[in-house]
Amino acid sequence: MNKLFPNAQAALDGIVADGQLLAVGGFGLCGIPEALIAALRDSGVKGLTVISNNAGVDGFGLGQLLETRQISKMISSYVGENKEFERQYLAGELQLEFTPQGTLAEKLRAGGAGIPAFFTRTGVGTMVAEGKELREFDGHQYVMERALNPDVALVKAHIADKSGNLVFRRTARNFNPACAMAGKVTVVEVEQVVEVGELDPDAIHLPGIYVHRIVHNPHPEKRIEKRTIRSAA
Repeated sequence: MNKLFPNAQAALDGIVADGQLLAVGGFGLCGIPEALIAALRDSGVKGLTVISNNAGVDGFGLGQLLETRQISKMISSYVGENKEFERQYLAGELQLEFTPQGTLAEKLRAGGAGIPAFFTRTGVGTMVAEGKELREFDGHQYVMERALNPDVALVKAHIADKSGNLVFRRTARNFNPACAMAGKVTVVEVEQVVEVGELDPDAIHLPGIYVHRIVHNPHPEKRIEKRTIRSAA
């Protein structure tokens, strides 16, 4: 099956709507689906709850959707370098569910694996555990965390074949596989598209069973969140 769509707008057509729960891959600006985020902005959908480690930066990545007020709630581990994210949260204009980073990754992984909930020691005794079930195992307290199953997942990969088998590039893998597995509908933005059979099966990081739509973006901007250079000697 050829899952390739002509552009990001077409890839989102008919699957995004107001009030949805979305997962977006990336860590800072590394491995974010730039074209799909821009297409989501242009779609005009609003009232979104977005699962993402953070929210890009001001004016780029998910920061664009914060500026257009299309996001009503973030489920994140880090506010990061986004001043508008910080401002909206402190002003009470944006809901924020702070989630420890490892717990966030496991909530997505569990969702993709069909596991509805799990217990973790992370967050016990803090506000993270408020209102959640606690249980003792082997003399230690654990908090129960529910899995996440977003309506739509937007993911960035390096290479895909036309059946959606994916290869990620180094640290740009980050949250992307977990988002892809958890999403009820998963749309992947890739830099290279190859024919089915061209990828070495042992090199595939995520099988195409998790991928519903693909968009080719061969020249992403790939901004650097914080550029650090060596000072002159």
